Amino acid sequence: MKIVTLNTEKTQNIFDELHTNFGGQVTFDLDEYTLEVENSFAEGSIIGASFNDAISYVQFDMTFSTDVRLDILNVKSSPIYFAYCSKGNFSHSFGLNGEERKLKTFQTAIVTSKVNQDNILFFEKGKKTKLTLIIVGTQTDAKAQLHSLNQKVRDTFFENNLVQDFFYIGSYNLQIAEKIEQLNSITQTGIVRNLLKEGIMRIILAMEIQQHSDDLHAFANESNGLTLREMESIKDLSEFIKSTPEEAFSIKSLSKKSGLSPNKLQEGFKMIHNRTVNDYITHMRVLKAEVLIRTSDLNISEIVYCIGFTSRSYFSKIFKQKYNCSPKEYKFNLNSLAITA
Repeated sequence: MKIVTLNTEKTQNIFDELHTNFGGQVTFDLDEYTLEVENSFAEGSIIGASFNDAISYVQFDMTFSTDVRLDILNVKSSPIYFAYCSKGNFSHSFGLNGEERKLKTFQTAIVTSKVNQDNILFFEKGKKTKLTLIIVGTQTDAKAQLHSLNQKVRDTFFENNLVQDFFYIGSYNLQIAEKIEQLNSITQTGIVRNLLKEGIMRIILAMEIQQHSDDLHAFANESNGLTLREMESIKDLSEFIKSTPEEAFSIKSLSKKSGLSPNKLQEGFKMIHNRTVNDYITHMRVLKAEVLIRTSDLNISEIVYCIGFTSRSYFSKIFKQKYNCSPKEYKFNLNSLAITA
């Protein structure tokens, strides 16, 4: 087993230790670190950044050739860790003698411990694991910190500011997985990338806190009706529709492809996308149409045919609902901008 010790006081410290232990190459862009690794020990990437209100994150997308133990030290403070597993699984314990708890795909864990109590993460060899770890600092000595976000997070979980060992595993949540995909799809660089990532990161944090609140108060949770296998099938089916929205989908064909009943399909799509299956297909077609209008020489009628619609008037109606103008007006405005550029 490979043992790695991390000090989370600074993001730079984390990546110095990761680079020393895993090898690879570290790049840096405006408070964001990226470690790319491809060797006999590990393959994948680790990304991390720091934001305002003592919030930072580290995202693992790794496959290790041996079991790995990460010892996360809390020397000066006790951050609150919000962990979400997008793929694979990992385990956590408070110190080496603590109970080992496993976090599965699509689950959230909220973890914090007493000062000088290590948080330990275990990764299994040969298993691709995607883990997003949001770290919320709890140092709030200065008066300026009184109304800060990290103080509010601390107050949410601890009465009288009493920090103690705390571990929570939430219900399955596919909406957080979707939001993390948005985080990872950002292509901008510099300050724009930093601002976009911070905005999405705060949304993810809010979703994880809401998940805890819903579970704590035993609110009805839509994901309770789906098994992990069913949720993975819905996720795969969503990606399939997204990649080929022009296909002539039907509930029957999608049900057969996924092995899920029509009711399970609708339940899953409502849970992850807040849309029915047909609404999701239409949404993906409109998104693809916008890309074609912007990047191809096809006329509107050709685009309507390409994306699987049979009625141009219906397409124009739903396109206008999303973009506040007709497809023809959208294309004209793009051409006008290109001429004046």
